[in-house]
Amino acid sequence: MAEIHRLKPGDDRLFAGMLDLFGSAFGDPETYGAKRPGSAYIGQLLANCAFVGLVATEEGAVVGALAGYELPKFEQERSEFYIYDLAVAGSHRRRGVATALIAAIRDIAKQRGGWVVMVQADYEDDPAVALYTKLGHREEILHFDIHVV
Repeated sequence: MAEIHRLKPGDDRLFAGMLDLFGSAFGDPETYGAKRPGSAYIGQLLANCAFVGLVATEEGAVVGALAGYELPKFEQERSEFYIYDLAVAGSHRRRGVATALIAAIRDIAKQRGGWVVMVQADYEDDPAVALYTKLGHREEILHFDIHVV
C-alpha cells in the first residue's frame, strides 16, 4: 500500500513528482512542466498551511497526488477544503490510493475546523464521478472561469 505524505518545505523532489504525475495523468505536460516554480516559491507555498499538497508514494516514487486549499469562511468560524487536482498513476488505480488521499485531506480538514471537502469532476470522467459519488453528496452546479486579463 502506498504511503501518504503531506508536503512540507524541502520536499522539492516530491513536489516535482506531483507535477510530473498531474501532467501525465491529465495529458497536459505543458501546464505542469513548462514553467515550474523555483525552489523559493515552492518552499513558500508548502509553508502556507492553507495549501494542502499530498502525495502517495511507493518505494520513493509518487504514484498519487492531491493539491487542495483551505478556504476560511466569513459567515461562520469554519473552513471549506477544496480539492483542486487529484490523480493516480495508471499502474496504481483501483488500489485505494485516491480514497487514501481523500481520507488524508478529510483528516486535515477535521483538525483545522473544516466542515466539508469539495471537489469537481467532469461529466465524462466516469471513474472520478463514481469515486466521489461513493464518498460524498453530488450537487449539480455550473462552473465559470472568469479570466483576469
